[in-house]
Amino acid sequence: MFLEFYGLREQPFGITPDPRFIYLSPAHREALASLYYGIESERGFMTLIGKPGMGKTTLLFQLLEKFRGNAHTAFLFQTQCNSREFMRFLLAELGSENHEQDFVRMHEEFNKLLLQEARAGRPLIIVVDEAQNLDPSVLETIRLLSDFETPKSKLLQIILAGQPELADKLASRQLSQLRQRISMLSGLSPLSPAESCNYIQHRLRIAGYAGTPLFAPSAMQAIVQFSEGIPRSINNFCFNALSLGCALRERVIDTSIVDEVISDLDIGRHVTEVPHRSSVDPEILAAAASRNLTPSPTGSFSAGNAASDTLTSTQARAYIEQLAVELRNWKRTLA
Repeated sequence: MFLEFYGLREQPFGITPDPRFIYLSPAHREALASLYYGIESERGFMTLIGKPGMGKTTLLFQLLEKFRGNAHTAFLFQTQCNSREFMRFLLAELGSENHEQDFVRMHEEFNKLLLQEARAGRPLIIVVDEAQNLDPSVLETIRLLSDFETPKSKLLQIILAGQPELADKLASRQLSQLRQRISMLSGLSPLSPAESCNYIQHRLRIAGYAGTPLFAPSAMQAIVQFSEGIPRSINNFCFNALSLGCALRERVIDTSIVDEVISDLDIGRHVTEVPHRSSVDPEILAAAASRNLTPSPTGSFSAGNAASDTLTSTQARAYIEQLAVELRNWKRTLA
């Protein structure tokens, strides 16, 4: 582990959504402020939209931390479910020991919990992460939860957080009633190059680093370009860079280390390769040439005199087998 080598107290580029490491870019700061104000103002439904890896979950944890002690919160991320399963997950997250399977009775149990919190003067905040995976029927179930309210105030604050596909679902005609109830819509955008550099330095500082810059300016520029301003991608890249730098006993991450990490993270190197012409058996090539056929990059064969004579790989294999039989018969005639 590189922590001791670089003088770090803890892992600066972890994959868990630790609110202590949150870096508030202008977009993140605005989203956090909007959600906080929405809860304080009892706006009911709110949404947070952002591409994968933008730090939505970390921001949501930071938000709930602000209400610790004076609100009852539930954080749900099991979104591959039906309406009944969703209600079971919700009741379990709220601490209910009722294992009732009947959908109507689960609603009654939820209403009971909601009224208890209202009498205690504690708002109930429900956060649904990865909400883009929810079936429209489950989203409609969530909408119906907001019916539990008094004439004077809303007893429930719900935040739906997810990827841009969530916005696509909410824009559909099928969910028009839910869309009308959404009072605040916040979005997260990728970090700018300057924000990406500040993000890296911020996480190193929180982790206890206080020395000279760990990343050379050229290396930092390459990391920013490769990660495209996605915090999760920055974390993954920096973790790999520091791991490699430690293995090489390099105190500063330079472009040579960055280039090697880029190569290591290139998933394209591990995909199935398209057959190359040189991998085709020479005898097959010779036999195909005798019929004026040439192999394509995909391994199929096409006639040189007509584009319409293209053969699939299966047809080419059958054709070559036929050629092999003809060649063996021809050899017998020479014997």
